[in-house]
Amino acid sequence: MKKNRNRVLDPGFQLSFAFLFLFALISGLLGQYALALAEAAVGLLCWLGHRRDSHRRKKDIVNFVNALSGDIDVAAKDSVVNSPMPMAIFRPESGEIIWTNDRFLHLAGEKDHLFDTRLDGLVEGFSSRWLMEGKSVCPQEVTLGRRRFQVFGHLVRTEEESRSSGFLATTYWMDITDLARIRDTYYKTRPVVALLVLDNYEEVLKNVSDSARSARLTTINERLAAWVEPTGGLFCSIDRDRYLFVFEESYLQGFINEKFAILSDVRQATGADGKSPVTLSIGIGQDAGSFQELYRYAALSVEMALSRGGDQAVIRNQTGFVFYGGQTKELEKRTKVRSRVMANALKSLIAESSAVVVMGHKAPDMDAVGACAGVCAVARKLGVPAYIVRDGGGAPGKVMADRLMDHEYYKARFLSAQDALTGLDAATLLVVVDTNRPDQVQSKSLLEACSKVAVIDHHRRAAEYIEGAALNFHEPYASSACELVAELLQYLLDSADLLRVEAEALLAGIMLDTKNFTMRTGGRTFEAAAFLRRAGADTAEVKKLFQTDLAGTFAKLDLIRSARLYRDGVALVAVEEDVGRVTAAQCADELLNISGVECSFVVFPGADGVVMISGRSGGEVNVQVILEALGGGGNAAAAGAQLPGASVRQAVSQLKAAIDRYFDEDKTT
Repeated sequence: MKKNRNRVLDPGFQLSFAFLFLFALISGLLGQYALALAEAAVGLLCWLGHRRDSHRRKKDIVNFVNALSGDIDVAAKDSVVNSPMPMAIFRPESGEIIWTNDRFLHLAGEKDHLFDTRLDGLVEGFSSRWLMEGKSVCPQEVTLGRRRFQVFGHLVRTEEESRSSGFLATTYWMDITDLARIRDTYYKTRPVVALLVLDNYEEVLKNVSDSARSARLTTINERLAAWVEPTGGLFCSIDRDRYLFVFEESYLQGFINEKFAILSDVRQATGADGKSPVTLSIGIGQDAGSFQELYRYAALSVEMALSRGGDQAVIRNQTGFVFYGGQTKELEKRTKVRSRVMANALKSLIAESSAVVVMGHKAPDMDAVGACAGVCAVARKLGVPAYIVRDGGGAPGKVMADRLMDHEYYKARFLSAQDALTGLDAATLLVVVDTNRPDQVQSKSLLEACSKVAVIDHHRRAAEYIEGAALNFHEPYASSACELVAELLQYLLDSADLLRVEAEALLAGIMLDTKNFTMRTGGRTFEAAAFLRRAGADTAEVKKLFQTDLAGTFAKLDLIRSARLYRDGVALVAVEEDVGRVTAAQCADELLNISGVECSFVVFPGADGVVMISGRSGGEVNVQVILEALGGGGNAAAAGAQLPGASVRQAVSQLKAAIDRYFDEDKTT
């Protein structure tokens, strides 16, 4: 340090003096002794004078710097002590307060000092982790007394007496109480728009007398009016089965905390006489920049609620959808008018296309394969070439796909996703069946590449769904995708136009998802089956498609033998070896035949480190809601989930937590 200081303060005349003495030496060597002596004398006098002046100059500069440093230290200390902002210095490892200025003492209610006091003891919940992470601003607001603060700070490394390194944290406390109150008031008073829909109004009230209809509507209106009254919001009827509700955001959290009790209140009040209850769906728009955007969010939310079976509340904000309720069984409420409209729309789309490509979900089952065959039948009738994307590996629907390929028409109708991508053009129509989630289709790249997309699905809509489809025939009340396609076929072709293998493929899909017409069946399900039977479907041949070999039967029995009851009505199987999706699904189905079992789950490891969960329900429990919490999907009676990177033990733990949340919420609604 001393050398560096001297180098800065020394003007550097050493080279000049060296030349003077060199000239004197040269003169002496040339015999000019008098001149050499004079030159040496002059050089010596100059060097002595320079040394004296340099010493005085260094002394003056050092004195000036010391005085300036002292002034700066005094100014810095005065600035810290008299800072208009409260300050506290503490040890981040222990939280021990080292020093505070008077303003911080005033905040803490102390007059003298806060020595031997821990900061987290003085300020409840305060953590210095953010400082240790290298951040300069505390991520949370800090409350001290009646004031709220934004805390800034930094760390300084010090040397302890033990010569070991330590840290001191200097923090500055900015009072943001008034700003925070204004911000909170802004958020609490932001408008929220909600649309309330009586989602089964037509089905429940169309065949009752005028007086009975009026009485039930009066009951509903009274319950709704009592629910909205504490908010002081705007509530009005905009249609016979639809209401508009505008209120302040401060009341939304209360509705969430009570899990939208109005849903069960309306259901119980209208079903108290033993008749079919009226169910309510609520769509809420939140956190948007305008009333127009809020209303659009609310409309999307109520559409999502209805597409998931109704009797639930859905909130849409800038981050996505949030779901509440939806644990009741879906009620069939489709109309043939919608099926006819969708059939005509699909016919127009296919007729205007150069080719049709059909695909289902990953590892397609018989429902997906059968629905694909039904769409191909429509394209064949209209003279448009159609192709089915075939999934690699042993998919559950492989038996049905192989049977279709045995027919002359289908020999060249199956192709890989890559081949389908290669043959695409702007007029190609992609039809997605048996799924509405873009991450579950057989080829996401194919979905993104097609400009014309149609969706036919019966699963409850997830938060992520295929958007911008030219046709979206989505009915969560249907038993299967094959049932929906069979309904469309009745308006598009005669039973004689359907190949026998296609009719049997569609019937197999219906039988798979309805468990041989025992689950999720309605009048429309049997009408679709009757149409397929007239088209030549042989029920005996279809039944053979569900046969398993002896090894598969033993594997299924071993799984059933390992089943345990997790809680009342919930059967759980967890194994450490890959048993295959088909065997796991069959095991989950068989467990429902056991008395007292309302739902069942089979957990097993799949390929690529993914843990698979197959869930089935007898109708009382909605397994789709349970597995949706784990990123899965499906419908109320059959659902599945995949947990990448998890062990079977971890998957079982997450599944149990989701089951507990489902039943605990059900008790409170």
